[in-house]
Amino acid sequence: MTDGTTEPEPHKVHTLTPHSLRGLAHPLRMALLKSLRKGGPATASQLAARLGESSGATSYHLRQLAAHGFVEDAPGRGKGRERWWQAAHQGTRLDEGLMNDPDPTVRGAVSVYLHEVATFHAAEVSTWIGTQHDWSAEWIESSDLSDYTLRLTPELTTELAGKIDRLIESYRALAVDEDTPGSAKVRLHTHVFPTHPTE
Repeated sequence: MTDGTTEPEPHKVHTLTPHSLRGLAHPLRMALLKSLRKGGPATASQLAARLGESSGATSYHLRQLAAHGFVEDAPGRGKGRERWWQAAHQGTRLDEGLMNDPDPTVRGAVSVYLHEVATFHAAEVSTWIGTQHDWSAEWIESSDLSDYTLRLTPELTTELAGKIDRLIESYRALAVDEDTPGSAKVRLHTHVFPTHPTE
């Protein structure tokens, strides 16, 4: 399960451990990391303005993210005491084994993390729906908002999810430069989960 927001080369993905998960599983920390991945390097004050938070809060949580290896100093930026931060990785991967960790605090952190990821996904889809008129007809026609229901076994579901991931990753090699006319960053969300018969 991967949460990635940019496509620089090389595409570095951080696999969460129980320790690093506890350092990330906080709504503001996840929002800060997402903002740095999408918007590039920034100061605590700039991030505070983007997210509607105090610079004291963003400074504290940036230091916590740095202590767990998620953000780092942005080289060649800043003057005097002004500190610039950048994301240390372009994506985060959750090992599904953490969902069954014997430590309840780890399972609780997984729950916080996944709820925040789902909230980010919902917000991105809502933003797209609300701003479609800003895009060309070609982009509107190329977009997709679909859902499917299949009756599968866990093994077949794992196979399906793996094929989807590999297909998406195969397009990373085809990604174009940011100055390519008509290009834009494209976000893809995958949600694969079982449901009860009444749902």
